[in-house]
Amino acid sequence: MDFSQFLKGLQGIVGEQNVVYHADDLLVFEYDGSVDRRLPDAVVFPGNTREVSQVISLAYETGVPVVGRGTGTGLSGGAISPPGGIQVAFTRMNKILEVDTENRMALVEPGVINLHLDTRVRKDSLRYAPDPSSQKACSLGGNIAENSGGPHCLAYGTTTNHVLGMEVVLEDGSIVNLGSLARETIGYDLRGVFTGSEGTFGIATKIAVRLLPVPEAVRTFLGIFPDVETACTAVSAVIEHGIVPAALEMIDALTIQAVQNVSDAGYPDDAGAVLLIELEGLSDEVCEIGREVEAALWDTGATLVRTAEAAEERQQLWVGRNGALGALGSIAPNYFLVDGVVPRTQLARVLGRVADISREYDIPIANVFHAGDGNLHPCLLFDERKEGTLQRVMEAGTAVLQVCVDAGGTLTGEHGVGLEKKEQMPLVFSDDDMAAMISVRDSFAPDNTLNPGKIFPDGVKQAAHGQRTFPGMPV
Repeated sequence: MDFSQFLKGLQGIVGEQNVVYHADDLLVFEYDGSVDRRLPDAVVFPGNTREVSQVISLAYETGVPVVGRGTGTGLSGGAISPPGGIQVAFTRMNKILEVDTENRMALVEPGVINLHLDTRVRKDSLRYAPDPSSQKACSLGGNIAENSGGPHCLAYGTTTNHVLGMEVVLEDGSIVNLGSLARETIGYDLRGVFTGSEGTFGIATKIAVRLLPVPEAVRTFLGIFPDVETACTAVSAVIEHGIVPAALEMIDALTIQAVQNVSDAGYPDDAGAVLLIELEGLSDEVCEIGREVEAALWDTGATLVRTAEAAEERQQLWVGRNGALGALGSIAPNYFLVDGVVPRTQLARVLGRVADISREYDIPIANVFHAGDGNLHPCLLFDERKEGTLQRVMEAGTAVLQVCVDAGGTLTGEHGVGLEKKEQMPLVFSDDDMAAMISVRDSFAPDNTLNPGKIFPDGVKQAAHGQRTFPGMPV
């Protein structure tokens, strides 16, 4: 089957207006939030599970690889199409199908925006806890694929801890259900193994998630510190008190500079680091623990501590953290975000090594990260228009990951492996380890036609620009 026939088959399933294939129209689908690019051969916009199943079945029969795409906010190249591949985008499948307040659960389609779900259920005094920094734009389907985290996952866990079950289309178009609407199910936890599989096992078309009650009280602390080392000491001090905050975030001096370039977040110009700590729970509990947190900040060298309880005031304290990545554009037009994880006790030492790498490669590196669980996000700032810069950035990023692994950490906490880190997998896993993972993938997708070329090393540089390979394709 040549491309024209395949295209007509797709149009027959979803409608002519829901298939994009001209080169100019495909440009916005060639990348996600990473540095890799490749044009898909076509993008299909199904409207329901039946259409997804038929599209994937046709692609399977034709030998065309398929990549699921949410809103393209991923940071590891997970939504980048392989050569000759198509994307199945979930822009039209964006409905909140049910909110069950009695059982504290919701049923959603994969294109639902994370924040839209949280906003909807707060009308019923409930919340959806996982809150990636891209919460305003990222979709639940993508969150499932990458097992996304966020600031409040320190206390509440990542996406996998909030997914009850899902309807999934496998690579041959068959439809299965994983998990259930109950909190616990017997047998193998296929729901758990699917979450975080980066689109290589199947594509979720309906997702059941658990909801939590809105806490009675919330208090946010902002601590200003002279340097990162002192702020790291404060992190350890809070945790050593036996306190597990809902969120514990840190931003460094370069990020503070960027934030202050674009908005007044109220940070002193000479601040070396900022800690954001949020407590949630019963009013008396938050009040009592809050006193301990504030004392720990002062005792470890904070030069200023501010607190807020009213929603508007708390939101103001979060402005700098939530807008940090966008603000970095005031320093450089491009960034490469590394997603390593280290033990909390190693934070200061690892950040010192990251600073060394910044000087060695002559690349500014800003740090904004989940300090509470050691999930670092060193952000390498650069201008891709300068020849050779991207290669240097990628080498520096690998050096950062090596430091994380050497400190007893790992490659990713929430962004996934995708294309970005697959060649670094041997830093953590043996060949036998990866063979075992591949055997699990093959149980779901034995022909490896769903998001192929991701996660596992193949020695092939994946980044490409505008490469289109489908025979007989019109332009």
